Amino acid sequence: MAPAVVVCGSGENPEFEGRITVYVIVCAIIAAFGGLMFGYDIGISGGVTSMDDFLEKFFPAVYRKKRHALHNNYCKYDNQSLQLFTSSLYLAALSASFIASKVCSEAGRKHTMQIASIFFFTGAILTSGGVNIEMLIFGRIFLGFGVGFANQAVPLFLSEMAPSRIRGALNISFQLFITIGILIANLINYFTSNIHPYGWRISLAIAGLPALMLCLGSILICETPTSLIERNKVEKGIKVLRKIRGVEDVDDEFDSILNACEMARKVKDPFRKLMKPVSRPPLVIAICLQVFQQFTGINAIMFYAPVLFQTVGFGNQAALLSSVITGLVNVFSTVVSVYLVDTVGRRFLLLEGCVQMFISQIIIGIILLKDLKPVGNDLSKGEAIIVVIMVCVFVMGFAWSWGPLGWLIPSETFPLETRSAGFAFAVSSNMLFTFVVAQAFLSMLCRMQARIFFFFAGWIIIMGVFTWFLLPETKGVPVDSMVDKVWKQHWFWSCFMADDDLRTDVKVV
Repeated sequence: MAPAVVVCGSGENPEFEGRITVYVIVCAIIAAFGGLMFGYDIGISGGVTSMDDFLEKFFPAVYRKKRHALHNNYCKYDNQSLQLFTSSLYLAALSASFIASKVCSEAGRKHTMQIASIFFFTGAILTSGGVNIEMLIFGRIFLGFGVGFANQAVPLFLSEMAPSRIRGALNISFQLFITIGILIANLINYFTSNIHPYGWRISLAIAGLPALMLCLGSILICETPTSLIERNKVEKGIKVLRKIRGVEDVDDEFDSILNACEMARKVKDPFRKLMKPVSRPPLVIAICLQVFQQFTGINAIMFYAPVLFQTVGFGNQAALLSSVITGLVNVFSTVVSVYLVDTVGRRFLLLEGCVQMFISQIIIGIILLKDLKPVGNDLSKGEAIIVVIMVCVFVMGFAWSWGPLGWLIPSETFPLETRSAGFAFAVSSNMLFTFVVAQAFLSMLCRMQARIFFFFAGWIIIMGVFTWFLLPETKGVPVDSMVDKVWKQHWFWSCFMADDDLRTDVKVV
């Protein structure tokens, strides 16, 4: 049975009794370390793969290419094994996401997060202690299982623990912690790059710290009331609900959770129901958002930012410092999304992000196409600084639009009975295309050269058209009214709706 996710709508839904307790905030911070694990790995990979000590030990062919003065500027790092070091994690996370969905339902969110932290900690040990490429890849696979389990459990945990009035902000805090993890990784890479010959081991080993904090911290926190009630631990569920809300009168919220769980139990095969035409609108949107999120080019830039900056003429230290700058931009821009998402709406942020990312990609592409030749020259200092600025503008646009909203929108558009299954598809789609981009980017950079930025800009145009015509606004729409007020009113998606095939009267809070 799929997990029942109790999500608060807005507008028409009543506010339940309860306070924003310190305990809930502490639980949310501990859980969000799952996002910190994910973000740290995104940021650490690019820095480590640009370190000479690491390359010389595991990828000597890449090291020789990098050191060869006359080698193609765009092809210094083109190596399938090097790309597999980064991308293998996401292939493992793809496989783990569907397993994690079932574990999350049967064992609970808390235990799923603990399993994620154990996987991730094991992976950190294997990669930091690696003596050959096989050991590195094996460690990355463990890290991938950790990411798959954490990305399934943490958003559900945050959603179910938070009081309704701050649920949106706490959901986006998962993405915020991802960006903080990226920033921390960039800072650590900046300092460890000067520690020879084992600085890269320190960078990879520190990945175990957020995993350890999540594992130990999750011992102290409670399971969500929804998960407890879902697994027939009703008395414990209502006791925990009183604790996290800080009041005794939780009867209305308890009844609503109980009702949601009962309705979810009636769906024996949520994945089968997800394949029906009435489930197509939220499923297509969830998958497309994940595909588009990756084809903005964001992870190519975040994975390989130091490599990219070295390609345009920065030295190793300057490249790592530039990555720190983009990491800071990423964090502060995600905070902007927390404040704006329920004010200006989802569509406005997505469309504005498209315009901003498109312009910055085009400018980067033009500069590189014009002045960075494959052999024999680097950009001038002024041009290289413009590239860094445009990368920051690009990251800024992504961080307050397609980054957090790519996760938020799928969580609020599925009906309750298919929400967990649909979210599993969203997670797996994200991991699949993250793998594709991570595995292909350096080869694409070598072959397409500066034109790779026009490639991503073309995808951004497609994203904008999709958003304008096919993505409805969900701001202020109660989750339990999504079918009637969004899908049945939409010019295109309404043709998939059948009144007798989709429950519309379940009260979701």
